[in-house]
Amino acid sequence: MSAASGDGDGLTRRAAIGAGVATLLTAGVRGQGPAAVRAPAGDFVGTSEGGVHAFRGIRYGRAERFRAPTPVAQPGQSVRAQAFGPVCPQKGPYGPQSEDCLFLNVWTAAPRRGANQPVMLYIHGGAYATGSVTDPLNDGQALAARGDVVVVTVNHRLNALGYLYLARLDPRFPDSGNAGQLDLILALRWVRDNIAAFGGDPDRVMVFGQSGGGAKIATMMGMAAAKGLFHRAATMSGQQVTASGPLNATARARAYLARLGAGSGIGDVATLPVAKLVEALDATDPILGGGVYFGPVLDMRWLTRHPFWPDADPRGRGIPMMLGNTHDETRAFIRLDSPAMRGLRWDNLAARMAPELRIDILPEWVVAQYRTHYPTWSPVDVFYGATTAGRSWRGQVIEAEARATAGVPAHVYQVDYGSRTDPRRGAFHTMDIPLVFGTLAAKGSETGTGADARTASAAMQDRFVAFARTGDPNPAGAARWPAYTLDRRATMIFDVRSRVEHDPRRWERELFARVPYIQPGT
Repeated sequence: MSAASGDGDGLTRRAAIGAGVATLLTAGVRGQGPAAVRAPAGDFVGTSEGGVHAFRGIRYGRAERFRAPTPVAQPGQSVRAQAFGPVCPQKGPYGPQSEDCLFLNVWTAAPRRGANQPVMLYIHGGAYATGSVTDPLNDGQALAARGDVVVVTVNHRLNALGYLYLARLDPRFPDSGNAGQLDLILALRWVRDNIAAFGGDPDRVMVFGQSGGGAKIATMMGMAAAKGLFHRAATMSGQQVTASGPLNATARARAYLARLGAGSGIGDVATLPVAKLVEALDATDPILGGGVYFGPVLDMRWLTRHPFWPDADPRGRGIPMMLGNTHDETRAFIRLDSPAMRGLRWDNLAARMAPELRIDILPEWVVAQYRTHYPTWSPVDVFYGATTAGRSWRGQVIEAEARATAGVPAHVYQVDYGSRTDPRRGAFHTMDIPLVFGTLAAKGSETGTGADARTASAAMQDRFVAFARTGDPNPAGAARWPAYTLDRRATMIFDVRSRVEHDPRRWERELFARVPYIQPGT
C-alpha cells in the first residue's frame, strides 16, 4: 500500500466516522436509535429508553490531588456516554472508585437546541464523605420523562480528597479545603456552556440536593465563584448554617495526617496510594469525637463568610429557595437495632439520647417535657422525636427564619409519607429521594409502588418541576403553597394527601429554640 493510498484510506475512515456521528445526531433529534448530541464540549452518543435520552459518564473536569479542578472539553470528537463514570474513593458500597471521578450524567426528552427546558441538577447526599449519583434512587429517567425537564446528576470529590484543609500547613494547596465545592462549580459551568445542546435552558438551572447535597448547595449560594450559575435552589434534609472554621479544619487535618502515620507529612499525603487515604478516614475527630469530619471551610479564599450566620448571606438572597425535611429524620441513621436503641427504657433514655441531640441541653429536662406534652409516646417515640427536632430539623428552621427576616422567604416543606416496607421507620432521612425522582421501585426505596406512593410522588414532582420552571412551586390549578414567613410559617406537608399547615411541630420548635444551635463540623 502506498503512502498516498494510506492517507486516502485514513481520510475515508474519518469521513465515515463523521458521517456516522451526523446520522446519530439526526436520529437522536427524531427520537430514533441511540441518542447523540453535538455540544461545545464534544459529540456525545448516549442511549434511549422510554422517550428519554440518557448520556452517562460525561467528563467535565480533571483534578490533581488537593488542587482546584480544570475543565475538559473534546470539541468535535465523538464520545460514548453510555456508562456511569467512577465515583470518588470512599468507605462505602459504590463503585468502581477512582480519584479521576469528575463525571456528570444527563437525561433529556428533547436533545436539541431550542427546546429550552428547565434544568434540574442534583447533588447527592452522604454528608461530605460518601455517596454517589450512580445510586438507582437518583436515576433521572422518570423525572425527565414526567416533567419535561433536563435532569443532570454530578459526582465530585469527597472526604479528604475534597475537603482536607491543608492551606495552613502547606501553601501548595490553597484550594484543598473546598475542592469538592469547586468541582460542583466547574460542573455548573459545564452545564452553562453545553446544556442548550441537550435541550436545556442555561438561564433556568435549578440545583437540588439531599442531605450533604443540600448542605453543599447552601454553601454554594454564598460562594462568589458560583454566582449566576444556578437560578433556583432546593435543599432536602440538608443545611449548612455555618462552615468549619480554618483553625478547627487545620486541627482535623493534623489528626487525619497523624492517623496516616507519624512519617506521613504533606508530601506523603499528596502522593500516597489512595487506598491509604480511604483507610485513614476513620481518624478520630479532635473536635466532635467519632470519625473525622470533612466539610466546607471558611478559608477566606473561596468561602469568605458563613452561609446562614449571622444572617442569610446576601449573595444568595436573590435565588428562590425551597427548604425541606422529613418528619422522622433520625430513624434513618439511628436504627432500631443499634446499641442506642436496644433495651431503651425511661430510666436510660436521657443518657442514651444526650450524645445524639448534638446540642448542649439538659436531656432529663427534655425527656420530662416530652412525657408531659406527649403522654402516650413511648421511650422510642421520644428519642426519635427529640433527636429529629433538636438535631436534624434545627438547621432548616434557622435557614427559613433567616430568609424570612431578610425579606426573601423560602418555600418550606415536610415529608410525612412514611416507609411502606418497614412502617416503624416512618418518614426517615432520604425518604424524599425516590418520591422526587419517581424511582419508587428502585433498590433502596421504601415507598412502595401503590397508588398512595404514586400520589405522594406526583405531588412532590409537580412542585419541584414548577419551581425549576418558574422559581415558584405552584403549578397551575394546584392549591396555593405560600412562602414561609415568621408570622405564619406555612409548610407544605407531602403525604398521601398533601396540604399546607402553619407552624407544624411548633411546640418542638419552641422547645429547642431556647438553646444555641451547633452546626455539625463547626
